[in-house]
Amino acid sequence: MAGRFFRTSAPENENKTEATVLNLDAFKAEPENTKHAEPAHDGPDFVSERVALHRYLLDKINLSILDTMEEDEIHAELRPLVRAYAKEHNFPLNSAELDSLISDIGDEMLGLGPIEPLLADDTISDILIVGAGTVFIERRGVIERTKVRFKDEAHLMRIVNKIVAAVGRRVDESSPLVDARLQDGSRVNVAIRPVAVDGPQVSIRKFSKRPYSLKKLVDAKALAKGMAELLAAAVESKVSAIVSGGTGSGKTTMLNALSAYIPHEERLVTIEDAAELQLQQPHVVRLETRPPTVDGRNEIVQRDLVKNALRMRPDRVIIGEVRGQEAFDMLQAMNTGHEGSMSTIHANNPRDALSRIEQMVGMAGMPMSQSAIRSQISSAVQLIIQLQRMRDGTRRVTSISEITGMEGDVIQLQEIMKFKRLGVDDHGNILGEFRATGIRPTFLDDMETMGLHLDRSIFDPSKVLE
Repeated sequence: MAGRFFRTSAPENENKTEATVLNLDAFKAEPENTKHAEPAHDGPDFVSERVALHRYLLDKINLSILDTMEEDEIHAELRPLVRAYAKEHNFPLNSAELDSLISDIGDEMLGLGPIEPLLADDTISDILIVGAGTVFIERRGVIERTKVRFKDEAHLMRIVNKIVAAVGRRVDESSPLVDARLQDGSRVNVAIRPVAVDGPQVSIRKFSKRPYSLKKLVDAKALAKGMAELLAAAVESKVSAIVSGGTGSGKTTMLNALSAYIPHEERLVTIEDAAELQLQQPHVVRLETRPPTVDGRNEIVQRDLVKNALRMRPDRVIIGEVRGQEAFDMLQAMNTGHEGSMSTIHANNPRDALSRIEQMVGMAGMPMSQSAIRSQISSAVQLIIQLQRMRDGTRRVTSISEITGMEGDVIQLQEIMKFKRLGVDDHGNILGEFRATGIRPTFLDDMETMGLHLDRSIFDPSKVLE
C-alpha cells in the first residue's frame, strides 16, 4: 500500500495538484462517535503549520489512489510522514497531540479542514464563519464562539471553493453570493468580497443525519401530542398546508417531519433552491433551481420547476420555500388535483402568511383582482402551521389555524390550537402551555370517512394539551 500511496515523481504544477484535492470530499468517512463539541485546541493548534504540512504532503502522496483507501488506512500512511515532519520542524507534540494533528491533516485533505469536527457534532445546528479568524456555532438555540480558526483568508477561500464546486456552483468577485449544500443536505450560504467587507462570511445550517419525527418534536416540547396527532392525520388525509415562521424557527424540520405521514404509494415532487428535504418515501423526484451562468443566461427559477412539476404526474408537490411568483403556480397545483401539497413561507403569524402569499401571487403579473387572488388562496390552502423561535432559543408551534373560506373580500381564518405564554423562569426560559381553542376543524368529518379518527378531547379548551 505504501508504494501506491507515495508519488513516483513531483507534480508539474503545484496549483493543479491542490485543485485536485478539492474534489476529494466524498472519500471522507463519517465518524461513528462524535462526542466532542469542538476541536481540542487547549494545546497548540498549529494552524499555520497544518496548512504548510498539507502542502508538503501533496508533493509526497499519490492522490489518484486516495479514493481506493479507507480513512484508517490513510491515517496509518500519514502517521510516519507527519511524525517525520514534526520532528524536522521541532513540533513539541505528545502522542495525543500527534493523533489530533494527523486527524486535522486528514480533514484538510479529504474534508473541510478546521470545521470538520463541528460538522461531525450532532449537537451543533449552525456554523457561522465570520472571516478567517472567527467561527461561531449555535447549540440548543444559543450562539457561542469557538476556538476554531483558519490560517488566513486564502485558506478559508479554499474550503469555500471546495464546498461550492461539489454542487456545481461558483463564487468569485463577479458572483460574490452563493447558496450551496453539503453532501448531507446541510445548507450553505457564502458571501465574499466585495460585498463582504471583512472577508468571507459563511453560514452553514446543519441538518440531522436522522430527520426529526413528530414524536421527537413532541419530546422536545416543540408541540403537544394532540397537535402532532392532528397534523399527522391532516397530512395523511391530503389537507394542503403551509408551514409559516421566521428565520431559524424550524420550518424545514417541520416539513420533513410532516412528510413522514404521506402514504408511500404516492408520487412526490420536491422543488427547492438548495436540496435539503429528507423525504422517506420511495417515490420522490427532487428538483433544484440553477443560478445563471457568467453571462447571465440559463437560469432556472422555482416557477419554471413548479410548472414542469405539474407535467410530471405528481400526487403532491412540496416546495421548500415560496418566495416569489411560483406562489401562483403552487395555488394552481393545490386547486387542480394535487391536494395535500405543502410549502413553507416566511411570516410572523398566520394572517401575515396569507398577506405574503397574496403579494407573491400579485408578483406573477396575472390580471387578477384582489378578491380573485384571495378566493384562490382560500380554496387551495386549508391549514397554516405557525412556528416561532423563542427568545430562550427554543422552537415551538405557536398556532395551528384553518382557512374556512371567504366572507366578503376577507379570508376567514380560525385558530384550532395555540401556545399560550405564561411567563419566564429564573433562568430566562419561556414558560407556557399548549391549548385548544374549542373550535374543531371543518375537515374533521372528511378525515373520519377515510378511517382517520382523532380523540375529540384534544379540542377541549379546558384541558392543557400534553
